Amino acid sequence: MYLEEIIDKTNLENECLECKSTLNRENTLGWLKTIAGFANAGGGDFYIGVEDKTNKLIGFERKDADNERNYFNNQVNEHLTPRPQMRISFVSYKVRNKERYIIKVNVEESSVKPVILKYDGVPSIFMRRDGFTNGATYEEIIEMSIKSKNTQYDILPSEEKYNEKKLSKLRDFSKEHFGKELKEKALRSMGFMNEDNYLLNGAVLFTDDYNGKKTEVLCSSFSGFNKGSERIVTVNKFNGNITDTINYIMDFVNQRMNHSMIKTSNERINIDSFPQRALFEGVINAVAHRDYYLDGTQIQIELFRDRLEISSPGGFYRGEKIGKTYDLSGVISKRRNELISNVLVACNVMEASGTGFDKITEEYAEADEAHKPYIYSTSDHFTLVLPDLTYSRGIEYGGLAHIVFAPVPDGTEHDEKILSFCYYHAHKASEIAEFLGISDSSYFRKKVLENLERNGYITTSKISRTTYYKANPDLVKLD
Repeated sequence: MYLEEIIDKTNLENECLECKSTLNRENTLGWLKTIAGFANAGGGDFYIGVEDKTNKLIGFERKDADNERNYFNNQVNEHLTPRPQMRISFVSYKVRNKERYIIKVNVEESSVKPVILKYDGVPSIFMRRDGFTNGATYEEIIEMSIKSKNTQYDILPSEEKYNEKKLSKLRDFSKEHFGKELKEKALRSMGFMNEDNYLLNGAVLFTDDYNGKKTEVLCSSFSGFNKGSERIVTVNKFNGNITDTINYIMDFVNQRMNHSMIKTSNERINIDSFPQRALFEGVINAVAHRDYYLDGTQIQIELFRDRLEISSPGGFYRGEKIGKTYDLSGVISKRRNELISNVLVACNVMEASGTGFDKITEEYAEADEAHKPYIYSTSDHFTLVLPDLTYSRGIEYGGLAHIVFAPVPDGTEHDEKILSFCYYHAHKASEIAEFLGISDSSYFRKKVLENLERNGYITTSKISRTTYYKANPDLVKLD
């Protein structure tokens, strides 16, 4: 039998068609680039179990078809970023009254381009043209980037159907914080699923059984002030749906934070390391605004003696970089994940107007300057730092080393911060500039960094062609 006998022939008479008898395990690049090429062009149909050129049906038994589909999914998830939008289905036919199956993969044109194929550590971009798949030209890559819709990850359709029974944890979460359960009508009104009843990507992250890498969180507790020279007390990794992730982080910090008491003339006031409302707002912000396109990353919760750092993958949405700022109220929040944010707003754990940072500022309003929270953002992460209110010294430069040193000849206003930043860890010039909130200019390198090096306050080392700077402990001492 041939493909034309079970599929409308008009659908086969185009150049957006590719057939494979089986998926070649020895050369996955050969067929993965076809999927990437379809996604970067106008889409196409990819049939597995059909002989190329002749369209003769080879087919599979159902168990083998399942295995082939699973292998296909695993390879696409591992090598293609972002994952193309696809519909995978089985097409059945009979041979001598025995059921056989082929696999049809309908690849849609990606709304986020280019789709990148990473194989053996080498990223490549492919384009489908005139029935063939080849490497994309420079002009095509530029055009893809310009025309990309920049669609948010959470509002793209998934391959999972809506099932009310798999959302019990979301209903419980809503009941706990909002007082009542989220009904199907409310979920549909915010676009939780599409017209075909398929959940959107963001909705999948709320399902009871989700435990994938997209929501991974790494929680660490350190005995001192930094990661480099102090003992790690606890390191826990967690995977679960969004509501479980929020609860896990809150439990992790609450079980490990310090508690203290202040006596006044007429009462005793209990103090936690971190105000509960500020902690909760920080956790919600990290979950709501993380970049879910970034695979291999996680939210990081790092508990130090003097502070808590909550870091979320992805800088500010739309690419702004603000370095470091104590003006939390001045930060304009832009939603990276519209659906996830809408669900959290509906559960009453997030403000629709984006006032979460205002609440954190209010909780620390009575604190001195050494105990003021701050945020800093780079191109690939966003970090909220909450000072520990039970630690009397507070934090000076983000919990970095407290140092003393003789004045630097021809020094600048940046010297102390740089030496503190580079005391425990060596850093690149670009990282130092981001920490200071200034541009990585030739003036900065020559006037500031080279002057510190020339006078012996920092030493340099190289990894490949990159220079790293570290404070010289012979001239820079801990306070």
